[in-house]
Amino acid sequence: MTLDELAALTRQRLAARERRVVPQGPLVRAAVLVPLIDRGEPCLVFAKRTDTVGTHRGQIGFPGGTVDSGDASLLEAALRECEEEIGLPRAAVEPLGALDDTETFATNFVITPWVGVVRAPVAWRPDGEEIERVIEVPFAALVEPGGLRVEQWERDGVRRPVYFFDYNGDTIWGATARIVKHYLDLVVDTP
Repeated sequence: MTLDELAALTRQRLAARERRVVPQGPLVRAAVLVPLIDRGEPCLVFAKRTDTVGTHRGQIGFPGGTVDSGDASLLEAALRECEEEIGLPRAAVEPLGALDDTETFATNFVITPWVGVVRAPVAWRPDGEEIERVIEVPFAALVEPGGLRVEQWERDGVRRPVYFFDYNGDTIWGATARIVKHYLDLVVDTP
């Protein structure tokens, strides 16, 4: 599948469904971008957080963060954070639509993930304070058999599936892996 095919399919499938929205409440609002880029094949872009950042130290997530009062929308928050964290210019992102809101179980966030395609060449510039490095993972590596690992974890008396994607020595898990799984469930037709 080419980047253009994946982008068209993503836009079509997101537009054809009703998005799960978590109502305003006690959870902290955050927005992230699920950037799709072309490296000869479609890739998803992740950011590895530094070991000194306030939350989610050392974890791999999508670029984005907490919504500020000055952000005009959740998409605007995600784009602003991407520019600050990894140097992705807002104008380089073509938004395709939003995935379901995703809550974090340990840190009390509700994350709105926006999928966007980046067609222009971009030089990643991790800010060094929040983001240590940028990781590009081929779409094919996420969907191949064995790409997803599932464990059952218990927290507060509730058993939940916890998803893991391993790629080149990095592990994507937690809310980010749930967002990846939601996205793959949306765009990959399983027999």
